[in-house]
Amino acid sequence: MSDSVDLEFVPLGDTGLQTSELQFGTWRFGKETEAGNVEIGEERAHELLDAYDAAGGRYIDTADVYGGGKSEEWIGDWLADRDRERYTVASKIYWQIRDGDPNSRGTNRKNVRDRIDALLDRLGTDYVDVLYIHRWDDETPAREMMKTLNGLVEDGKVHYLGASTHRPNAWKVAKANEIARREGWEPFTVAQPRYNLVDREVEGDYLEMTRSYGMAVCPWSPLGQGFLTGKYTREDGLTGESRASESSRFEEAYLTAENFDVHDELDAVADEVDASPAQTALAWLMHRDGVTAPIVGARTVEQLEENLAAAEIDLTDEQVDRLTAAKGGPYADI
Repeated sequence: MSDSVDLEFVPLGDTGLQTSELQFGTWRFGKETEAGNVEIGEERAHELLDAYDAAGGRYIDTADVYGGGKSEEWIGDWLADRDRERYTVASKIYWQIRDGDPNSRGTNRKNVRDRIDALLDRLGTDYVDVLYIHRWDDETPAREMMKTLNGLVEDGKVHYLGASTHRPNAWKVAKANEIARREGWEPFTVAQPRYNLVDREVEGDYLEMTRSYGMAVCPWSPLGQGFLTGKYTREDGLTGESRASESSRFEEAYLTAENFDVHDELDAVADEVDASPAQTALAWLMHRDGVTAPIVGARTVEQLEENLAAAEIDLTDEQVDRLTAAKGGPYADI
């Protein structure tokens, strides 16, 4: 690997846009820990954006709830001194923002129209390049949602629409896109599913759906909430002695014998290519058919630079196949 990273551009699905091969996620900007500390303050947020920019990164991913809106504000302040048109900015709408107000949640027309103006104001821009629904809203009919989102595109406040998902919902996205196609509205053209070496549920129907619609796929949690970085040990994880701050849900989902077997293969391939486990896990995802650009984040500039260096790793087909097969079960041959 070279000492400096120069990120390349890749097509953002069939949108006609080009995106950086690694996108920058800002979910930690302004985020408060249980102890009341802020994970990333404004000064470091700008340092991270500077580092991403210096590596040639041009795609910034945020959401209106990250840091209670601080993430968008700090990105807006950073962009104010730069040429806005050189950057692709994506944000998201869904989670409830006002206590006691159920209409401040989801993709109903009232909520969406209220929140698009607020997030644009925080970002200091007239439009976002991609607007995601942060999660699927089963309480709002797909037709109403797509009509509302299409109105934002027609108003020039949004360029493209995306769906960010926690669990595969291929048929719901397909249904919404078929409604949009029938009515002549803007469809979803970007997908943001959870996808990494141990979270493989999108393989199969979901990725087949994105291919059929020419959608870009920009995975979140590419490092399995930190599991794939090597920070957890088999001994600690399987004996219940992992960090006290980790939730039981995380332990049940990630600190399993099966996942540590995957990590063993990840460590072996990482040694072969002289890279860290995190870099190798990102490289595997970048080599996966159907994946456009994983979303990476970091707490420090050093961590970000390490993650971005994954773009310099060239895995062989044999190494990719070994990592793919390590999960076993229905994923081994996909």
